[in-house]
Amino acid sequence: MDHIEQTFSVRFAYKVFFTNHLFSPDNSLFHDFLKETVTGVPKKLFFVIDAGVIAHHPGLQEQVRNYFARIPGYTLVQNMMVIAGGEQVKNTEAAFYEIVRAVDAYGIDRHSYVVAIGGGAVLDLAGYAAAVSHRGIRHIRVPTTVLSQNDSGVGVKNGINFQGKKNFLGTFVPPVAVFNDYVFLTTLSKEEWRSGMSEAVKVSLIKDRVFFEWLKANAALLADRNMEAMQYLVKRCAALHLQHIAGGDPFEMGSSRPLDFGHWSAHKVEQLSGFTIRHGEAVAMGIALDSAYSFLSGRLEEADAKTIVAVLKALGFSVTHPLMDIQNEESPVLKGLHEFREHLGGQLTIMLLESIGRGVEVHELDTVLLQEASQWVKSC
Repeated sequence: MDHIEQTFSVRFAYKVFFTNHLFSPDNSLFHDFLKETVTGVPKKLFFVIDAGVIAHHPGLQEQVRNYFARIPGYTLVQNMMVIAGGEQVKNTEAAFYEIVRAVDAYGIDRHSYVVAIGGGAVLDLAGYAAAVSHRGIRHIRVPTTVLSQNDSGVGVKNGINFQGKKNFLGTFVPPVAVFNDYVFLTTLSKEEWRSGMSEAVKVSLIKDRVFFEWLKANAALLADRNMEAMQYLVKRCAALHLQHIAGGDPFEMGSSRPLDFGHWSAHKVEQLSGFTIRHGEAVAMGIALDSAYSFLSGRLEEADAKTIVAVLKALGFSVTHPLMDIQNEESPVLKGLHEFREHLGGQLTIMLLESIGRGVEVHELDTVLLQEASQWVKSC
């Protein structure tokens, strides 16, 4: 066959920073990052901020304006976009187009930055808009929830929901930097504080037994909002996620998503609840279900499955919900299996456990055994 072939690789690199009071005048972290990228080309900074963050930090916009008042080579767009946070903002394309129109109106080009401050939903949304505007504008994330600081905000995914399907539209585009400011965690509701911890349980179960044992030992402190413990959780969880991203398939070109342990049912339950169940809450239920299935299918010791459920409860999670109840093959949550496979294409690939700290991939789940797993979790 007469043809021309080309092969090339693209190197991605970004840092995840950990700090307190990011926009304080005496914190030079953000300034120092920008100074490293100063060129002769004028650059702009356009901020998209979660309305929930503004509600708890009403002086934030003025702090940002003061912080970026004088940085050679950079101009701050004074009009910052404030948008509603939470999963609902991803359910339509309205906010996405609002950001795209602002990028156009303010002349945000490929040498400039879209900086998003907020929870995972706002970061997903802003990252998607940045990724497709001008075929890619540099994106900086400032996550403000446990879930976004330890998981979604440090990864390479962006997106919005479509036709009731989670993250149906999106991109794989890494940020150029992530700034985790622990101070934002201090104003979270108890539900938001708790929600992000399920991702730490998840990654510990498939990758790091020592970390799981630490979570078990510190569950009471974490549930009681101990900041020192939370800072360790966020940093260790983020490190494990970054290690995975560097491990060979960061853009999920295959059929495997090991970091989505417990997620096939979680995504569906979120959607079935109209997103009134938070992502982290749904993931905790999904972890419990798949841990039970791992036990009932002969892979995981029952004592380990019970320990996993006990740790989730100690952190304050509910481990089941009427929408998670599997009575027969028509149970709505089971549609999540098809959608999970469809999202990647190819064969269904689900992560289960063969021990705490060690996952194993399977390519089918038995519906009858899933029913038993659902009932087992209810009995715990």
